[in-house]
Amino acid sequence: MLNFIKNFRNDEDGAVTVDFVVLTAAIVVLGLAVGAAVSSGAEDLANRIENSLDSMNADGT
Repeated sequence: MLNFIKNFRNDEDGAVTVDFVVLTAAIVVLGLAVGAAVSSGAEDLANRIENSLDSMNADGT
């Protein structure tokens, strides 16, 4: 039993797995943040284009 505890304590596979899980979660959060920023910028640009097209249509040009 003592050998099992020593081997478990010295085993680094679990630590590597935790590292990869944390890195993957960070990448997912970063991707969501970038997606939200791009989405809001794209929506603003689309609204400005729509307003420009509406004003051109109202002028008859």
